[in-house]
Amino acid sequence: MTQSEFRYAHHPEDVKKYSTEDLRREFLIDDLFNEDKIKLVYSMYDRLIVGGVMPVSTALKLEPTDDLKAGHFLDRRELGIINVGGSGKVTVDGEVYELGNKEALYIGKGTKEVVFEKDGAEQPYFYINSAPAHHTYPTKKITKNEAEIVELGEEKYANKRTINKLIVNSVLETCQLQMGMTELQPGSVWNTMPAHVHARRMEAYFYFDLEEGQTINHLMGQPHETRHIFMKNHEAVLSPEWSIHSGVGTSNYTFIWGMAGENMDYGDMDGIKTNELK
Repeated sequence: MTQSEFRYAHHPEDVKKYSTEDLRREFLIDDLFNEDKIKLVYSMYDRLIVGGVMPVSTALKLEPTDDLKAGHFLDRRELGIINVGGSGKVTVDGEVYELGNKEALYIGKGTKEVVFEKDGAEQPYFYINSAPAHHTYPTKKITKNEAEIVELGEEKYANKRTINKLIVNSVLETCQLQMGMTELQPGSVWNTMPAHVHARRMEAYFYFDLEEGQTINHLMGQPHETRHIFMKNHEAVLSPEWSIHSGVGTSNYTFIWGMAGENMDYGDMDGIKTNELK
C-alpha cells in the first residue's frame, strides 16, 4: 500500500509569518515508516520525492502516484535508497540487491519494477529520495567503503562529524540527485554549522540514530530570519533553496542529506558566518 502527499513551494516572505503549526505542516515529514506501507511526499522544491518504505510481512512494489502521471514510477525519474535498519533487499527489474545498514542503492531512469523486502530477523527501513531525470545511468549499490569520506568539525565546537558521500558525482553518475550520510561523533551535536545556503539546489534532511527520548532542533529560514522545527528520530524535513539547513541535537545522531537542482558541485554553497545568523 502506498500513501502519498503533495507539498507546494513557499516564498520566504510568506514563511516569516508562519506559526509553529504552519512550519511543521509545510516542511516536516513525520510518520515516514509504517508497517507494510510506502509513504511518499512529492515536493514542488525541484520536484523531489521523499519517502519511507517498511516491508514487514510482505514485499512492497514502488508504484507511480497520481502526481507523476506515468506508467511506472521511474519513467522520468531516478531514485536513491539508503537502508537505515536491518538487512533488506531491493529487486530492480528482476535483479536482487542486498542492502545492509547504511548501504545505498542508486536506480536509473527507465526502470520498470522496484520491489522492497525484509531479509532476516531485523527490520529494514528504506529511506528514499527521487528526482526528475533526463538520462539513464546504471543501477549501482554503494557501501560505506565505496563512499567518498570527509572528516569535518572540532570537538571544542561540538561539531566533529564524518560525511559519507554515497550517491554523488564523484562516486557514480546521476542526473541531479545527490545523497549522503553525516554521522556525528559522541559529544558532538551540531550539524552543518557554520551554516550555508545554495540557491542552485534544494535539500531534504532525514534524522536517525537518535537516542530514545532525545530531540533535534532543525534550523531553517533565511540567514537573517531563521526559524526552527523540533524533530524526532526517523523524521525528515524539506529545505528550500533560500533556506539554511542546520541543526543541533540533545545527543549525537546521524542524518541523510538529499539534494536536487541545477548544480551538481557539492562545494557550491554560500557560507554564512556563525555570528551573523539572526
